[in-house]
Amino acid sequence: MPEEVLFESESDRSREEIATYLRTIADNLESGKGITLKAGGDEVTLDPPSRPTFEVKAEREGATDGPKELSVEFELEWPEDGDTASESGELEIE
Repeated sequence: MPEEVLFESESDRSREEIATYLRTIADNLESGKGITLKAGGDEVTLDPPSRPTFEVKAEREGATDGPKELSVEFELEWPEDGDTASESGELEIE
């Protein structure tokens, strides 16, 4: 299935700034509000269902003999038709 990018932003931020963004997302999820993303003239609002799929991924990327880059990714997924499905093992974040 082809991917359609609705919004994208990438920039260096302090840990505190990133925490503020994540806290806003968490507050909106907890209160049932949509999530609006804005950068420059781009804007998109998404309204996750009450039980979206939550994916957490930690990766190390880079050439075998070159410098590596670490990342942690947090992703919410849900079908556009609103149906939600699967569950897997219990996640812990400390």
